[in-house]
Amino acid sequence: MSAAGHTRRDFLAHGVLGAVAGTLGGRSFPQDPGVARIPARAKRLVHLHFAGGPPQMDLFDPKPALDRWDGKPCPQELLGSQKFAFIKGHPKILGTRHPFARYGQSGRALSTLLPRLGEVVDDLCFVHSMHTDEFNHAPAQLFLLTGHARFGRPSLGSWLSYGFGDGGRDLPTFVVLVTGDRNPDAGKACWGSGFLPSVHQGVQFRSGNGDPVLYVNDPPGIDRTLRRDFLDAIRTLGRDSHAREGDPETLTRLAQWDMAHRMQTSAPEVADLRRESAETLALYGVEPGKPSFAANCLLARRLLERGVPVVELFDWGWDIHGTSTSDDLMTQLPAKCRDTDRAAAALVTDLKRRGMLDDTLVLCTGEFGRTAMNEERDGSKFLGRDHNPNAFTVWMAGGGTKRGFAFGETDELGSKVVRDPVHVRDLQATVLHLLGFDHTRLTWPYAGRDFRLTDTGGRVVRELLA
Repeated sequence: MSAAGHTRRDFLAHGVLGAVAGTLGGRSFPQDPGVARIPARAKRLVHLHFAGGPPQMDLFDPKPALDRWDGKPCPQELLGSQKFAFIKGHPKILGTRHPFARYGQSGRALSTLLPRLGEVVDDLCFVHSMHTDEFNHAPAQLFLLTGHARFGRPSLGSWLSYGFGDGGRDLPTFVVLVTGDRNPDAGKACWGSGFLPSVHQGVQFRSGNGDPVLYVNDPPGIDRTLRRDFLDAIRTLGRDSHAREGDPETLTRLAQWDMAHRMQTSAPEVADLRRESAETLALYGVEPGKPSFAANCLLARRLLERGVPVVELFDWGWDIHGTSTSDDLMTQLPAKCRDTDRAAAALVTDLKRRGMLDDTLVLCTGEFGRTAMNEERDGSKFLGRDHNPNAFTVWMAGGGTKRGFAFGETDELGSKVVRDPVHVRDLQATVLHLLGFDHTRLTWPYAGRDFRLTDTGGRVVRELLA
């Protein structure tokens, strides 16, 4: 007993557990109130997000009228009160510069920039009538991924992690993969846990050489036995602290430490793409040890196969404004399609041949669409399109969705939805429904009321369900 009346155990408890709290982001929260389930069509979600907003009329939603209007002033009725991020004055229509072709038994039209996706088009479900409330990247990404255009809300993956629970896995419930070192504009808030317990935030894995998760290996001088003894001591102190203080965050943090210890074995194994056959590597276009979107797609399949229920992939570079060769329809768009088309199609093919597609929902999104008009910012001679929240396309595969199907319609220039509109909240509600959650009942008490991903809106788009 010290002169101040504190024992050595008190000192260690406050010192060690205080360090844990500081490391993991101290925040108290109520006990999980429990999650009501509904019959699920899918057990897993793999979400491909193409940050920047792919141009729907150049890839998925062909509009012959664009070519007839190419270079002509935009019809006034199309402008209306629409907000633009960069277009000024009276813009001109920009025709499609890359031809379309019909693929599969469904005869679905896709850009010839996407030949591999064309090979699996009969497994895909397109929604051409998406619309959102936001027209700039970070707010639109947050709106799509957290249900709110400002920081602080839990992400889709975090809501699903909360719903699925831990399940005793050796890998996290929610894993994030980012192409290269470029995060989406909204940053790591796209996979943050917001006011949910911190255990539900996405865990970022890396493809390529090096540790798949930062600091997963033991530091010099610390072996696995010593690390286990350290964690056991932390657990004893943590349980004593929880018995005294009753703060449930203490138990959550101990669980995170245990997960990190289990991942020291499981993470390097799952991230070792050299274990895949030469045929599979060729299918995706993967070079082991070389980070790429393709490597992330293959790693996503390995994670799903090993019981991870939520994997999100982020690929930046789809913001095709036409201000230079780095964001031009004639150079950047073909380059991005070459980077992603083969791997995205391979993921669908690979899941299908392994018998996993029926109960895995594959979702591919951008945060909004693009305008029918050429941006011509500051008189630029490059070709590009401004942001358009009023119409964009997403596609899905597997997981209880219809195959070889397209839903919704835009006007003749692909600028506005004219039939079967699907709001971002509707998409969120549908994804949760397919994975076994009623979006109105997957809630968390915070700041005096129950919050949910879809906030006060959203409907399940049952026309998309098989």
